[in-house]
Amino acid sequence: MEFRPCIDIHNGKVKQIVGSSLKDQGSYAKENFVSSQDAAYYARMYQADGIRGGHIILLNPKESEFYEATRQQAFEALLAYPGGMQAGGGICSENAAQFLEAGASHVIVTSYVFRDGAIDDKNLEKIFREVGKEHLVLDLSCRKKDGQYYIVTDRWQKFTDEVVTEKLLDQLSLYADEFLIHAVDVEGTASGIESQLVRMLGNWGKIPITYAGGVGSFADLKLLKELGKNRLHVTVGSALDLFGGPLAYESVLQYVSE
Repeated sequence: MEFRPCIDIHNGKVKQIVGSSLKDQGSYAKENFVSSQDAAYYARMYQADGIRGGHIILLNPKESEFYEATRQQAFEALLAYPGGMQAGGGICSENAAQFLEAGASHVIVTSYVFRDGAIDDKNLEKIFREVGKEHLVLDLSCRKKDGQYYIVTDRWQKFTDEVVTEKLLDQLSLYADEFLIHAVDVEGTASGIESQLVRMLGNWGKIPITYAGGVGSFADLKLLKELGKNRLHVTVGSALDLFGGPLAYESVLQYVSE
C-alpha cells in the first residue's frame, strides 16, 4: 500500500468536498474545507516528501465560468512537481498532451471513455493511441445501486450501465497503467470505506489501483489494508489534517508505509 495524495480544485480553489454533492449547475459543491494555499503549495509539499502518483482533479466542466481558474491552478501544480502527479478532469485525446507537457505523469480519464452509459471503444482507442498505456489512468469511480457499483461520469453525476467487476477490470487493464476509484457515496464523508468494493478490488489486484472514499480513521486504513490484501493504494482527503481533518499527515504516511 502507498499513500497517494490529492489536490482537488473547484472554482479555482483547492478544496475537499462531499463527492455526491457536486453539481455543475451553479458550480455547487458542499465544502468540507477550502484552502488558503494554492495547488502548487501542496504539489511542492508532496515533492519534498518524495510522494509520487497523487492526483490533481479539476472539478469544473469546461463550460464553467471557473474552468480557466481551475485549469490554471492545476497547471501551476504540475509545473511545481514535474512528473510527480497525475491530472484528471475533462481530459480527452485533444487536450491530453497539454497536461503531459505541463508535467503530469499520467492523464486520468472517465467521461471521455464512458459515454451514453457504456464504454466508448472509439474514444478509448483514441486516448490510448494519443498517450500510451504508460501515461493513462482510467477513473472507475462508482456509486452503489442495487447492490452493485456502477461507474459514474460527468463529475460523478451520471450513472453508466457499466458495473465494476473483475471482468471489466481485466478488459480495461489492457489500456491503463493504473485505475483510480473513488467510492463516491462516501467520498468526503470520513464515514468508513466501502468494504464490498475494497474486497473485490483487492482480490483482483493485477495493476495498481488507488482507492479513495470514506477513510476517516486509522481503523479504516487497517481495514483497507486487510480487505485490499495490501495491494491497494489509498487517498485520504477530508480526514487529513492538511485539509482540516483529525488525521495527522505524517502519521498517515508512516502507517501506510509499515
